[in-house]
Amino acid sequence: MDELLVVYVTVGSAEEGERISRALVEERLAACVNRVRGIRSVYRWQGKVEENEEELLIIKTTKGLFDRLKQRVQALHSYEVPEIIAVPVVMGNESYLKWLAEQLAESGI
Repeated sequence: MDELLVVYVTVGSAEEGERISRALVEERLAACVNRVRGIRSVYRWQGKVEENEEELLIIKTTKGLFDRLKQRVQALHSYEVPEIIAVPVVMGNESYLKWLAEQLAESGI
């Protein structure tokens, strides 16, 4: 089984979060995307400290699909430099992990 990943992506609006989430699941690049609204991000951009309301996408995918997922997020995202950070799934509910793998296996990878 391909290594499972959780990918974090922040977006600037609920509409953008919906568009990206649906595309990734419909295209089988992600088995599931959780959308967390109402986060505040503080960061430095172009020499200034910025603070904005964002939505966090928590995306479940595999290492084998990551490059395609990253390219798709970049194509759909409004930010010049979108946050796309992947971490490996080390442990979890075996039944859930099996379900994730089954959803992604149907992507043909």
